[in-house]
Amino acid sequence: MHRDVYGEALDDYFVHQEEKFPLILHTSYGDQDEMPVEIFFREPDDFPELEFIGLSLCDGRVLDVGAGVGSHSLYLQEKGFEVDALELSQTACHIMQQRGVQHIICEDFFKFEGQKYDTLLLLMNGIGLAGDVDGFRKLLQHSKELLTENGQLIFDSSDISYLYKDYNIKKPAHYFGEIQYQYEYKGTRGNLFKWLYLDQDLLIKISHELGWVVQILYEDENDQYLVRMELKK
Repeated sequence: MHRDVYGEALDDYFVHQEEKFPLILHTSYGDQDEMPVEIFFREPDDFPELEFIGLSLCDGRVLDVGAGVGSHSLYLQEKGFEVDALELSQTACHIMQQRGVQHIICEDFFKFEGQKYDTLLLLMNGIGLAGDVDGFRKLLQHSKELLTENGQLIFDSSDISYLYKDYNIKKPAHYFGEIQYQYEYKGTRGNLFKWLYLDQDLLIKISHELGWVVQILYEDENDQYLVRMELKK
């Protein structure tokens, strides 16, 4: 059983308010990056425009999926929303509690059930938790079970095809947006995990097949885009 090295990095930063050791992210395409832990603790002044637009579209009861240490949940909470922060990492959930997030659910999104929400919010490429294209289909089907009749799904993703063009990386046999990652912190590696990035054409194709209406609301210069979806009436 691997340690939650992601959670350990978050906890160290929360306690010391500085990054004493780097959180390293190993990738299946051969790259190795340092993940700035402070990004998870951003204040609203540091939210990019894409996230502000996504947050401004929230309506009714909100489920913040993959809430991390609660930056988006805290923002919505302060705006008067009823928001539940869903997060798998127990350490991250403990930090959220200390930061003042009121409603925390420490559970796997795909196992979470029995509640209904007007908005499912998955920012910071939250749909990446689907892992692969088949997982995205499962995510959309499960979202139907969690949404009210007029509910909405708000998330962002990125077209990462530029990686293979700009850095001369060979495309894999599977869909190019299915990436495998592994965190490393203080010399210890965590579990391997899959993360999904969808190009817009495939996103729209799959979503339409499963009965969703898709709106692409914003695109930035890094091929990152914001999506709002609801079920066809």
